[in-house]
Amino acid sequence: MGLIYRSWMKNQGMPEDMFDGRPVIGICNTWSELTPCNAHLRDIAESVRRGVLEAGGFPVEFPIMSLGETLLKPTAMLFRNLASMDTEESIRGNPIDGVVLLTGCDKTTPSTLMGAASVDLPTIVVQGGPMLNGKYKGHDIGSGTSVWKLTEELKRGEISYADYTEVESCMSRSPGHCMTMGTASTMACMVESLGMSLTGGAAIPAVDARRKRLAQLSGRRIVDMVKEDLRISKILTRDAFENAIKVNAAIGGSSNFIIHLTAIAGRIGVDLNLEDFDEIGSKMPLLLNLMPSGKFLMEDFYYAGGLPAILKQMQSELNMDVITVSGKSHKENIEGSGVNYNKEVIYNFDEPLIPEAGIVVLKGNLAINGAVIKPSAATPELMQHRGRAVVFENIEDYHARVDDPNLDIDETCVMVLKSVGPVGYPGMPEVGNMVLPKKLLDKGVIDMVRISDGRMSGTAYGTVILHVSPESAIGGALGLVENGDMIELDVAGKRIHLEVSDQELAERRSNWKQPELMASRGYVNMYVKHVQQADKGADLDFLVGSSGSKVTRDSH
Repeated sequence: MGLIYRSWMKNQGMPEDMFDGRPVIGICNTWSELTPCNAHLRDIAESVRRGVLEAGGFPVEFPIMSLGETLLKPTAMLFRNLASMDTEESIRGNPIDGVVLLTGCDKTTPSTLMGAASVDLPTIVVQGGPMLNGKYKGHDIGSGTSVWKLTEELKRGEISYADYTEVESCMSRSPGHCMTMGTASTMACMVESLGMSLTGGAAIPAVDARRKRLAQLSGRRIVDMVKEDLRISKILTRDAFENAIKVNAAIGGSSNFIIHLTAIAGRIGVDLNLEDFDEIGSKMPLLLNLMPSGKFLMEDFYYAGGLPAILKQMQSELNMDVITVSGKSHKENIEGSGVNYNKEVIYNFDEPLIPEAGIVVLKGNLAINGAVIKPSAATPELMQHRGRAVVFENIEDYHARVDDPNLDIDETCVMVLKSVGPVGYPGMPEVGNMVLPKKLLDKGVIDMVRISDGRMSGTAYGTVILHVSPESAIGGALGLVENGDMIELDVAGKRIHLEVSDQELAERRSNWKQPELMASRGYVNMYVKHVQQADKGADLDFLVGSSGSKVTRDSH
């Protein structure tokens, strides 16, 4: 087998001394031109490669399925678990000693980390970084967040279609992922707060030379991690997950964070449930003034001090002694750094932007296993609300009727969208932040209570209840809601209640018919049969846990 391995690798021009037993480092690349956020990762990979060679390692780059949030249909979330399988088996099946995960766009970070966690080799994450701030007519605009605002303005006739299309070039003007605190930026901060990347890297703009510097240092560091046998399981402890939950609240991170962190915990064997996000994070203050919960963008965040400045502000609330990929603790990593250079962007812990801003878990007869809301992106006046349900049976029904002038709806109503959960869509898309009906936008209505079993983009905002579990497509109470039902939301009381008697719900359930599944073959068919609900992280049931790194049989 040694002859086979070495001989075929030599067709790439490898000299003899590369096979002297030095650590083999896999560079797991999610580069793809179909994933615009990751289209610059070839350059980042070269910087990693230099670092690996400098430290005496043997770098080998390999591709895995890349998940482009903006282009992939019906939703990138449908394929997160497939990409995690690709990552897991590519790492396990090949003769590598450690791995560098190159990530960027929303699902490329959790999918690769899930797969790597199931193998448990020494692993370090190198994020691709956010785009430069969007610039439009003298103002900063943010990817995603400004899309929703401008779409509403277009519907109200406040801007022209020419203005609307001009934004396309002004918003996305450099390589990198969303520069708002969308899911991609949230995942970058999650990785750093977990201790899975070198300190200070989450907010570096993609085109800043310091991004390549960090990649090169990461290439050097992974070689030492192999020699130290510093595996993922030594870093991803319960304390690390609790740190990440608190930091996510402080930065106004995406609600998608819950699903991804839960799935990663399931792979590494850490018991994490939906209540943990509420109990650990919901009382945390919002410290970062960044879209969609504030007004600045990721470039500003980096210049203000980045995540180290957040960790410094929060150190009394965090376990700063956990080990990170550097081999040191968070406390050691930010010693001499963590300075806040702009108090308009990063607020002091004792004088926060919002006193309590973590994601709140709601329960009630409408969501027995839970639902979530992001208060920092919601309207305070709607956090306690009672309204009449206006029901859309699926996404097609919503698109067909939402702008019908005869739709029986006003600003006091509660918009309900069914069949957009993991099974129902399939894949649980980011459609929960339903654009409001045109006739209400014309009246100046800017927010309403909206409920679904789907997700919303981390760049989005509004009083939106998401991740309702169990979902409507498998018989959850959301599927039984009818037009005219009264729904009560009480965020302070952590309650979402459908004002329909148990007897009436039982009768409706007896007449309920499951919607036809949207797949009959292939991966999608496997997905709908095995996907867990949102409160479990929407992983496939047979992927929870790990298989380790050892493969006992050779190929010849």
